[in-house]
Amino acid sequence: MNGELVVWDAAGRLAFERLQGRLQRRGADALRLAEQWPAHFVAFDLLRLSGTDTTGWTYRRRRAALEALFVDHRLTAPWVLCPSTTDPATVREWLTSWTAVGLEGVVYKRLKGRYEPSVRGWRKHKARETEDAIVGAFTGSPAAPRTLLLGGYDPDGRLCYVGRSTTLPQTAVRALAGLLIPAGDDHPWTGWTFSAGWGSRDTLHVTLVEPELVVEAGVDVARDHAGRWRHPASWHRPRPDLSPADVPAFESGPTG
Repeated sequence: MNGELVVWDAAGRLAFERLQGRLQRRGADALRLAEQWPAHFVAFDLLRLSGTDTTGWTYRRRRAALEALFVDHRLTAPWVLCPSTTDPATVREWLTSWTAVGLEGVVYKRLKGRYEPSVRGWRKHKARETEDAIVGAFTGSPAAPRTLLLGGYDPDGRLCYVGRSTTLPQTAVRALAGLLIPAGDDHPWTGWTFSAGWGSRDTLHVTLVEPELVVEAGVDVARDHAGRWRHPASWHRPRPDLSPADVPAFESGPTG
């Protein structure tokens, strides 16, 4: 089968970092986390059946065989059959309701298409939205910032890190000229370190700025257990018309 391992948190959202945490453990720790954070295998496609290579079959035929396999073997959790539909209204409903629990979007496959390894015979549509966030730091030089580190205040008034932008286009660099003010010694992120990315042990070299500038960024629905963006955000525009107080409060997720 072709599929993906997933772990859900107590709130019913996808928890990628918990799956990643399990992969890094061994022995007793691995067994403990397997019980605490059970994984499910979500089956997308069928590549072999009883020793027969099915990659040359159409997707319609592969899907029918996959559904029959689940029925014949009475597969239930931790085995999960990924839903499939040809109804546009159902897809729109999925993009509205399922993205709330961290599913990033939907994949489109041709019903008559074969499964071709190393060839992308499908398309993925991610649900994206824009959010306002506060610039707390940047990478690169003051004259040419490379990425922005963004945050939001929680209900207790603490500036929380929510994520990093993708590499800024030149239009963004020009728009930010004169708007990034070097921070004083009382910056709330003083002494913090920021990871270079998922699974990386490298840390970013950042320049802290006064948390006064609000920007609009494009994000997808993937979040970690603390509510931070799991993927880098795309630049949209500066929002000098807004103050940090205008940015919605950052609500962190469950930490257990």
